[in-house]
Amino acid sequence: MSATLSGARPPGQITEMNGRAWAMLLVLCGAIFLEGIDVAMLNVALPKIRTDLDLSTGMLSGVVSAYVLGYGGFMLLGGRAADLLGRRRMFLTWLVVFLVFSGLGGFATEGWTLLVSRFVTGVAAAFLAPAGLALITTNFAEGRARNRALMFYAGTAAGGFTLGLVVGGLLTMAGWRWVFFAPVVFAALILAAAVPLVRDDAVPVRVRGRFDLAGSFSITGAMLLLAYGVVRLEHPADGPWLTVAAFAAGLALLGAFVAIERRSAAPLVRLGVLRSGPLVRTNIAALLFIGSFAGFQFLVTLYLQELRGWSTLETSLAMLVIGIDMVLAPTVTPRLTERFGNVRVLFGGLVLGAIAYALFLQVSPDWSYAAMFPAFLLLGLTFSLVYGPLTVAATEGVAEEEHGLAGGLLYTSIQFGTALGISAVTAVSVAAGPFGIDAVRAAMVVPVAGTVAALLVTAFGLGRRVSADVPAPAAERVEAGV
Repeated sequence: MSATLSGARPPGQITEMNGRAWAMLLVLCGAIFLEGIDVAMLNVALPKIRTDLDLSTGMLSGVVSAYVLGYGGFMLLGGRAADLLGRRRMFLTWLVVFLVFSGLGGFATEGWTLLVSRFVTGVAAAFLAPAGLALITTNFAEGRARNRALMFYAGTAAGGFTLGLVVGGLLTMAGWRWVFFAPVVFAALILAAAVPLVRDDAVPVRVRGRFDLAGSFSITGAMLLLAYGVVRLEHPADGPWLTVAAFAAGLALLGAFVAIERRSAAPLVRLGVLRSGPLVRTNIAALLFIGSFAGFQFLVTLYLQELRGWSTLETSLAMLVIGIDMVLAPTVTPRLTERFGNVRVLFGGLVLGAIAYALFLQVSPDWSYAAMFPAFLLLGLTFSLVYGPLTVAATEGVAEEEHGLAGGLLYTSIQFGTALGISAVTAVSVAAGPFGIDAVRAAMVVPVAGTVAALLVTAFGLGRRVSADVPAPAAERVEAGV
């Protein structure tokens, strides 16, 4: 690739919300909603899929893990590809891939077909999600317009997963294949609307010389191996050496990637972006926060269905109140961040989350829904106050031509957090003995500890301002070839 870098602010950025702006925002939100609802619906349908296709426990776990590997392994590459090749192009292309391979899963008659479908769907999401986030940050002017758009986007993302549990339960009653076919229909509608509505005025970043293939292969291989190692933590009885080998190889490739990027004239990832304190804190907090919720949801689902005998639909409806963030995130949270600041709102939300998880430490075999409801309600408020500010903070202080990379970092943290959270609660519950109320109580310490850790990380940002010297000057990057 040749030519020069354009770091100029895109012309015609949206400063006020009008009809076209809302239409484009809804399309971009629809894509992240699709990703969330797709994952949630599949999780609900897994028991039916296992029975119908006669899948082993290992194969069923592999269906879930395949998506994690694809998503986590290709996320950083997907984020940088959006910057280098064009956000709109990547968004539309990988939306088509998502559509096709989700449909393929619906026609599966054997486990390997599902594995391929979920892996490629995960790869598609890894390119789609950061491109969508970068399209919002580059189309909406920094400040009130962008923050409002990102809050709406974040609320939709979190709400998609919550509503997906209910929709998945309903669709599974009609047949598990609809869990794969429904996203195809939804993706087709988003694609039809995205072609005329989504624009990308930003000039793609172009680098001198050849594309950083060595960096691309090393970081993708590292992410795949590390994701595989995290997934294997859920199965300690299968032998620890393969898990250790996966982590060791992944870390070795990560070290090789850093060395390659330091010497490359046109690096895939400008390592200087990692000098941003706010960006690093944001990604660590996102990993801990999402990991805590993923572990909590996993535990509560098992508690309600296996220990209490609730149906899939009853379990989904019980947690539906968490989805109130779809209403509060775009309406209330922007006003709070304008008055108190992004970090303070984020900190307050994490406090509520820690309280919610702590309430569940008292869980008993015969808890009424009235006893659970306060924790679920607090978690809905938590997501309203946390997810949006995290999304805003992910690109704060980062040069606009690197917003795809920043989005890739955020979603990588979220994906690894999800895998780590589930693995951690699984390991603790297994160590506590046969699955029962004692195991649930022991494992519930994990989300409490994770949220408290996120609180401590966020506390370092209180009273601090975003560093103004995080983005390298445009002229300096052009000279350096990045």
